[in-house]
Amino acid sequence: MTERQQLPGMALTPTQVASVRSLRYDFSQLLMEHRFVIDELLTKISILREESLHMHSYNPIEHIASRVKSPRSLLEKVTRRQLPLDIDVIRTQITDIAGIRITCSFIADTYDVLDMLTSQDDVRVVEIKDYIANPKPNGYKSLHAILEVPVFLRGGATAVICEVQIRTIAMDFWASLEHKIHYKFDGEVPDRLIEELTQTAEVANQLDRRMEQLHAEVHDGEEPHSTDENFDEEALRILWDLSTRQE
Repeated sequence: MTERQQLPGMALTPTQVASVRSLRYDFSQLLMEHRFVIDELLTKISILREESLHMHSYNPIEHIASRVKSPRSLLEKVTRRQLPLDIDVIRTQITDIAGIRITCSFIADTYDVLDMLTSQDDVRVVEIKDYIANPKPNGYKSLHAILEVPVFLRGGATAVICEVQIRTIAMDFWASLEHKIHYKFDGEVPDRLIEELTQTAEVANQLDRRMEQLHAEVHDGEEPHSTDENFDEEALRILWDLSTRQE
């Protein structure tokens, strides 16, 4: 910024410019920390997914998406919530600055993934909302977890909050459609469409339940088994020799 930076309809004094620069730095730092917390959680999720594949030859996660709010989106939410321009207040009061969405095949998978993620020692559960067991009136279903995870910076560990949503493919498809409809009608959705959305939410729920039953029937009685690493014959021979030495 120049000494008398021009903004729409106003000119800033040098003191104001310095203040805005400081605020911009603080907000940039805040957003950077939330990008890092997504990196931390994505690493955890990737490890859990690979471990599940190795131990059970099964991947409970179909798709992962993540995002950090843009500066404008964050500031607009600060304005709507009438929060002070205090970074510590914003950090604790706005819990969806960083967001991760995990899509699973089956309802049981959503709970398994949530349990695997929240059972880790360095993950603190701030809040969990189970909209699968208790759907919203419009039919929305998903698991919402507000998690706090340490991000290790040069000055030490900083606890950062991230919202994690876990849902099935059918739930995700319904939620995406619902969002598009609300966006198209700017929130003023006709009653007819609201009623149809509620009905389709029940259809999606029936699909989830039926697919889970089919999955259980197909895999009934199967023993969980590990996915072997690439052990060639020589590696297996060495492994056998080492095991016999122990006897």
